[in-house]
Amino acid sequence: MIPLAKNIKRYFSLKNIKAYFSVKELVMVVLAIVISVSAGVGVFVSLKKEVVIDDNGHQLVVKTMKTTVGEVLAQNGIKVEPYDYISLNPDAKLQKIRKNEIHIKRAVPINVYVDGQQKRFMTYRDNVRDALNGASIVLNSSDRLEGATLDEKIVKDMSFKIVRVKEEVQTEQIAVPFKVLTKENNHLDKGTEKIVKEGKEGVRERSFKVLFEDGKEVARELINDTVVLKPIDRLIEIGTVMNFKTSRGETVRYRKVLNMRATAYTSSYKDTGKNPGDYGFGITYTGMKAKKGVIAVDPKVIPLGSRVFVEVVGRDDYGFAVAGDIGGAIKGDLIDLYFDDQKTVDNWGCKRVKVYLLVD
Repeated sequence: MIPLAKNIKRYFSLKNIKAYFSVKELVMVVLAIVISVSAGVGVFVSLKKEVVIDDNGHQLVVKTMKTTVGEVLAQNGIKVEPYDYISLNPDAKLQKIRKNEIHIKRAVPINVYVDGQQKRFMTYRDNVRDALNGASIVLNSSDRLEGATLDEKIVKDMSFKIVRVKEEVQTEQIAVPFKVLTKENNHLDKGTEKIVKEGKEGVRERSFKVLFEDGKEVARELINDTVVLKPIDRLIEIGTVMNFKTSRGETVRYRKVLNMRATAYTSSYKDTGKNPGDYGFGITYTGMKAKKGVIAVDPKVIPLGSRVFVEVVGRDDYGFAVAGDIGGAIKGDLIDLYFDDQKTVDNWGCKRVKVYLLVD
C-alpha cells in the first residue's frame, strides 16, 4: 500500500485536498481508490492462464492472457512449420481452470530412393516405418529395405532405399519338332519318295518363377516342363527300285544287274539241228515260241521266266527280253540271244553285255 499512497500523493497535494474536502470525506475517497485498484489486480490475476510448451524436448512454462494456442506461441516467438507436429490445433482455446500443455516435435529431412526416384521429405516420426506411412509410401510385404530397418530411429539426413520385389509365374510355349521316319518301298523307283503321313509339331509348355527387383529380372526358376501336345511323326516311303533311262527314253526298273557274255542263235537247222516241220521246231524249252526278245540262260543264274533288259556294251541294246530257253552250252555268265535272221547270228560272235533283272 506504500507505493499506492505515493501515487495518490502525486495527484493530490494536501493543500488542495484541504481546500475541497473535509477529513471525513478525504478518508472516503482514499478508501474508494484502494478498493478499485485491488479489484483490477484481482481480475488480471484471475484471467491469467498457465501454459507448458514442450518444443522438441525443451520446456517453457508461461502465464498468459492470450486465448488461443497460436497466440501464446506467437507471443513467445515460437513458429511451427506445416510439416512439424503440434499436439493442439493453433486455433484451440486455452483452458482457464487447468494447465495447458502444448507438445511440438520438429521434423527433420530424410532421403528415400524408391520407384526409380530420389525423394527427400520432412518427417517428425520416430522410426522408419512410421515415417514411410506418414509420407504415404507403401512398403509391400515382399519389398526389401536397404540401408535401414523399419524400427530404426529417424535421424536427420538419413538415407535408405526401398527395393520393389515382385514374383510372377511366366508361361511359354515351344514347338516340339516331329521326327521324319523312312520306310523302304520295293515298288518305288530309287531316288523317289512318297509321303505316307504328314508330320505335325507338338507343343511343350514351360513355366518359370521369375523374380524382379525394381522392374528388372534377377532370377528365373523352371517350375514346370510338360509336353501338352505330342508331335506326329512324318512317314516317308523311300523307293528302292533301281532304274535308268535307255537311249530311246524307256525307263528300265531293275532289282539286279549282271555283267555277262552273250552269243546269238536262231531257229535254223544250223543252230538247233531241226528243220521247219520237225517236232519242236521254233519252240523253246519253256514252250514259248522262239522270237526276238526270248533268250536262253543258265537257270541257276537267271531263273526261267525272268524279265530282263539286255544292254550290249558298245552297240545298240538288245532290249527287253524273257528268259525262256536253255542250252547245253549256256552255263554261268553266258546267255544266248535270239535273232530272226541267220546273218545277224553269224556276225554276232560273243559280246559283253549287262543283263538287268527287271522288277516284277
